[in-house]
Amino acid sequence: MTQSVLNVGGNSKQIPLPPHYEGWRHDLLDIDPRGGADVVCDARELATLPAAGYDAVWCSHNLEHYWRHDLPKVLAGFLHVLKADGFAEVRVPDMKSVFEAMLQQGLDIDDTLYVSPAGPITVNDVIYGYGKEIADSGKDFYAHKNGFTRNSLTAVLRSAGFTEVYTASKPFEVAAIAFKARPTPGQRAIFRLP
Repeated sequence: MTQSVLNVGGNSKQIPLPPHYEGWRHDLLDIDPRGGADVVCDARELATLPAAGYDAVWCSHNLEHYWRHDLPKVLAGFLHVLKADGFAEVRVPDMKSVFEAMLQQGLDIDDTLYVSPAGPITVNDVIYGYGKEIADSGKDFYAHKNGFTRNSLTAVLRSAGFTEVYTASKPFEVAAIAFKARPTPGQRAIFRLP
């Protein structure tokens, strides 16, 4: 049986998923239909989808687009769509490293923090959302309404009901893998978990 991943807020299937999802059925869920979403839906409404339909949820740079008080609903939706042994893989900006870089490098809010394939990314873009995308689309849902550190992301995932959460820091990003139940041996091997 083919494994399946729900890409929550992934914008477009042209944006590649990590290699461990190769061969999986990939369903794109997005609030904006322009990217060819398989499911046009706000992530706060995941509970309206069939239960236990996915082995994994991939959510890269989407949780920061929801107010803190909406996170329980979004994360409950992740748990709702995941199979009993499913997991969520989450990426968010790391606000602690952004603020540390501001202080260490003497950056102002509109200074370039780094250069991405989309172009220069300012401190303001990381905190409040990529300004060019918001301006070009005219859609306020691209704005950031929330921020995370490694500790705060772990806390919200555990509070939502994920039993095991593993996190890592990357440049200006926190990566988390949150399991609905204890990770299977296969999952431990994929993610090189202890």
